[in-house]
Formats: sequence, C-alpha cells, structure tokens
Amino acid sequence: MSRLWVDANVILRFLTGEPQDMYERSVRLMARAERGEVNLVISQIIIAEVIWVLKSFYDHSMAEIAEVIVPFVSSPGIEVEDRDTVIQAVELAREKNVDFIDALLALQAANQDEKVCTFDQAIPAQEAL
Repeated sequence: MSRLWVDANVILRFLTGEPQDMYERSVRLMARAERGEVNLVISQIIIAEVIWVLKSFYDHSMAEIAEVIVPFVSSPGIEVEDRDTVIQAVELAREKNVDFIDALLALQAANQDEKVCTFDQAIPAQEAL
C-alpha cells in the first residue's frame, strides 16, 4: 500500500468543505484511505497548522476543533505521528484552554520525564523562569 504525506490544506478543505472543488477532491482521497487503498501520513506539525487555522481564521473554539480532529486522526487509513500524544494534546488544550502546540510540547516533555520552560502557567510539568 502506498503512503502519501498530507498537507494541511488538504485536511482543511476536507474539514471545512470549502472551496467546493477542493473539498470534493479531498473527500475522494479520504475515501481511498478508508477503503485501504492508500495510507495518509500526517505529521504533528501539520496537525498544529490545521488547528491554528481553524482557531485563527475560522474562529472555532478548541472544543469544536477537538470534536472534529480527534475522530479525523483516528480514522482508518490515517497515520498520525504519535497519534496518542496528539489526541492527548488536543484534549489537554481544550481542557486547559491553551494552544495545542503548548499542550503537545508539555506532553512530549512529560513522556521523557522532563519539564517545559515556559511563562504559561497553565502548562503542566513546567520549569519556572
């Protein structure tokens, strides 16, 4: 089975439904992945970009984003770099009202039994400055 690395724009068109022609093409690609014809590989940085665009441009809350991102990254044919940590970071960002990337960094540090150096008081396992 072939693997395709997916850009944020493809995911955003799929999740937002716009513009229509790109949405339809992204739906066809996702259907191929669901049928097992292709594996779609998505890096953590692409997930971060998708979340940032959904928050900043589309003005979605982290709760709304979590409702679509978690099922998306859990879909058949979708291969996400360290999927469990990404899902935990989405949930942590929603729960603590922090940026996804900060939550991801905190979890990556915690997984190494290390701390994050930050000014953000909402981030767990931090080192004071």
